[in-house]
Amino acid sequence: MTASSHRYRVLCLPGSLRRDSWNRRLLLTAAAHAPDTLSLQLYDDLDAVPLFNEDIEPGELADVEALRSAVAAADALLIATPEYNQSLPGVLKNALDWLSLDGPQGEVLHGKPVAVTGASSGPWGTRLAQTALRQVLHACGALVMPTPTLFVASAESRFHADGTLADEALAASLRRLTSALEPWIAQLLPQAEPARLVSG
Repeated sequence: MTASSHRYRVLCLPGSLRRDSWNRRLLLTAAAHAPDTLSLQLYDDLDAVPLFNEDIEPGELADVEALRSAVAAADALLIATPEYNQSLPGVLKNALDWLSLDGPQGEVLHGKPVAVTGASSGPWGTRLAQTALRQVLHACGALVMPTPTLFVASAESRFHADGTLADEALAASLRRLTSALEPWIAQLLPQAEPARLVSG
């Protein structure tokens, strides 16, 4: 791909606030294995988003507006969720509740292409959390990519201590996931303006 080519902008949301979380590592690894047609950027400020409160308009809170603006500017989202008590974590649900509101940027999740994945140290690889996440995204009008799915179990065995990937099979799965996201975006945003794309 040449420097003048364009790539779709994908915003990556980790569902955990832990700096060395498996899901943050998963998204960073996905960015390293994504095709040249995608530009993956990690959003690392979910800890600044306050608890959802319908008495407050989104535009009144700078941290909420920063998140909403980042989502609005992206062509798609890639969300990696842990599984807490058989569901998605509160911090991720809280962010999605803020994103579901209408505001200056409109309903930023409505019609937005989204891919989901997740990693956990347990044996099931966030299957229940991803199911719950898909339900919430559907309620928000997001367009969730149905396949391929990726459930990363026993996450501690998939990464080296420095956070780099130790599992080539997972690298191949991440390439399949991110490679499928590009045609999903193109199918749903066929009329995307060049301004919505990022120079590579």
